[in-house]
Amino acid sequence: MTEPEQRRSAWSSGLGQAGSLGASTAGAFRRRRRRRKAGTAVDPYAGENFKIIYDDDSSTVIADDGVALAVRTVLTGDPDKEPELTVIFMHGFTLRMASWHFQRFQLAQRWADKNVRMVFYDQRGHGASDPAPKPSCSIAQLGEDLAAVIRAVAPTGPVVLVGHSMGGMTIMALARSHPELFGHARGKVAGVALVSTAARGITEAGLGEGLNNPIVDALRVSVRYFPGLVQAGRGITRQAVEPVLAAASFGPDFYSPATEHAVEAMIQNTSIASMVNFLHALESHDESTALPVLAQVPTVVMCGEEDRLTPLANSVRAFSELGDDARLRIGDGCGHMLPMESPELVTDGIVDLVERSRLARNRPRIPWRKARSER
Repeated sequence: MTEPEQRRSAWSSGLGQAGSLGASTAGAFRRRRRRRKAGTAVDPYAGENFKIIYDDDSSTVIADDGVALAVRTVLTGDPDKEPELTVIFMHGFTLRMASWHFQRFQLAQRWADKNVRMVFYDQRGHGASDPAPKPSCSIAQLGEDLAAVIRAVAPTGPVVLVGHSMGGMTIMALARSHPELFGHARGKVAGVALVSTAARGITEAGLGEGLNNPIVDALRVSVRYFPGLVQAGRGITRQAVEPVLAAASFGPDFYSPATEHAVEAMIQNTSIASMVNFLHALESHDESTALPVLAQVPTVVMCGEEDRLTPLANSVRAFSELGDDARLRIGDGCGHMLPMESPELVTDGIVDLVERSRLARNRPRIPWRKARSER
């Protein structure tokens, strides 16, 4: 059998296994949820418009390699005054800026009397941003994209960075490549929130193991050598990855069909090429050396207790390596989509982080025992 024939055979075999895996995983998850909730619950977010964030003021940031990033900006406080602070939000793998839906509106209310600029953007290859060339699908490049966003939208004043999942890894990549941006009372970055993320090893535990398998390897080869076949079989192809992501999104007791549908739509609208190429970046991701850099500024680490994609142990490990001015917030019973499953917990964590960041920049840093974890 020739090499192309072997690749084609692997693709076909992978799709067959993927279909079986997808059907069993997704089916079991949905049956469990239906049995638990049938006829007894009301969706608290029924009718919620999870796309409304795209109505905010729009702009485009051009990354260093020419990829256009879609940006939305929200200003709070007095519109005639320069913002005192910019908070930049980065979403996770196969998601988009709409995953920060609740924080966008809750924080606008919390900061109605404060001059804050909130910036949301779609990572390359996701949402309304440009497709990402395969060589650029790396965590390191996402860090450079973040640097470009900071230069474009916050040329003056301090910034606080908030990243969920792959967005948290984006922050770590920035810290590793641009450590000069971090540092008490000197660096551009005044604080960091890491939400449901990991410095390394997401394929070593939990459902992350499901993303490290021969089926996905076959899909990766297919994207490179047989893109036409992959697009033709996109419904089957997605079954190798989507069930893993969907099953890990929420905790076992969460109920909101509207929110679940919004997350599934984000995943489904991510191109297969981005899905597979960034999956490889996640598999090889290791930004452990960034943690000492992040430790120079106030931080908050947040994670769901039942997160099976980036398990809680990863967050606890990162928290233990951060500085004195760090907090750990755990969402009881929550899964990977903590910003949408427990929005108040995440919003509270960001508000507290911003306040601590202000205080830290206005006073000399002193030794200080790490605060207790909050639940």
